[in-house]
Amino acid sequence: MYGLLAYHASVPTRQAKPKHAQGHERLQRVLADAGVASRRACEDLIREGQVEVNGQIVATLPAFVDPARDDIRVNGRRIALAKHSTTVVFNKPTATLTTAADEPGMDRRTVMDIVQHPGAARLFPVGRLDYETTGLLILTNDGELANRLAHPRYEIPKTYRAIISGVMDDEKLASLERGVVLAHRTQGKTRGAERTQGVRVRVVRQMRDRAHLEITLTEGRNREVRRVLARVGCPVRKLERVAIGPVRLGELKRGHWRDIRPSELKALKMAVGLIDAGKGAPRQRPRREKPAERR
Repeated sequence: MYGLLAYHASVPTRQAKPKHAQGHERLQRVLADAGVASRRACEDLIREGQVEVNGQIVATLPAFVDPARDDIRVNGRRIALAKHSTTVVFNKPTATLTTAADEPGMDRRTVMDIVQHPGAARLFPVGRLDYETTGLLILTNDGELANRLAHPRYEIPKTYRAIISGVMDDEKLASLERGVVLAHRTQGKTRGAERTQGVRVRVVRQMRDRAHLEITLTEGRNREVRRVLARVGCPVRKLERVAIGPVRLGELKRGHWRDIRPSELKALKMAVGLIDAGKGAPRQRPRREKPAERR
């Protein structure tokens, strides 16, 4: 096996660093860049023994491969390495799963049934929107970008518009801004409770029995917007995500997608540290530029 390298603490530092092996990259990053899954999920696949390089199972990390020469397979399927990264912006409709495939025996529509990019055979969604929530979703085959956008360390703000039942008064607003206590669930079981980070809430319109809100948060808990609003007695009627960091939904029609603008991609990469912010803010493209929508 000429492409696979591994190092341990006993190996001298000069040999341990992957950049000294020209052309070699971390195995999990190569898998993520090929669109297999997020980098963290790819690490799990490796540890579970589902990855082979040149006919040998790789089950320990770190491991390095030469993507130009090595035969890399996941569960026996050879990985087609992405020649270039592709990122798209999608306006997710209701009754659509944010996943690549539904559960066995089910036949529900997924985002991948709609977003079929002619230049990228394999994209995967960054984060999730639940089945009935609409709005902005980013899909990409750039594993490093996806991993950082989803990681809580970078606190990428996500903005939603919600229609709720009830009255959003000052007391409820203060409670949401402080953070509310929610049950912590993992693997289908409740394991204690945790206080959420505070969310920013703006009341756009208050009516007698319902209100229109704009909500911004940086956490990524499962169904967090719906859960925190229910916690203060204001269940959600409709929910739409309208922004992720510098990327906004704008006038993109429901069920349509477009390639991300270069200025948006640069701003995203700056937000998660993939581009040095000290080099200056991304230059905005003229407003007349409007990438074609796809359906």
